[in-house]
Amino acid sequence: MDAEFAEDEDIRRAALGFISDAWAEAIANGVDADAVAHAAMFTALADLVAAYGEDAVAKLAEGLPDRILQGDYTVNRVLQ
Repeated sequence: MDAEFAEDEDIRRAALGFISDAWAEAIANGVDADAVAHAAMFTALADLVAAYGEDAVAKLAEGLPDRILQGDYTVNRVLQ
């Protein structure tokens, strides 16, 4: 694995940790999990649109149903 990929993976892992901590804090403070999920999705999509534009983000979103159905976002799934 080259150093740049490892650094990118480390950055993404750290970012996920920050988001997970904020999520847990919101839940601990009584915020409904669905509300947190919607706010997180809105924030992520708005940030991506600001960075890459609506067309690019729309193309990214087109691939989400397939990735969801393939289990890319399923936690604790069993790999065969």
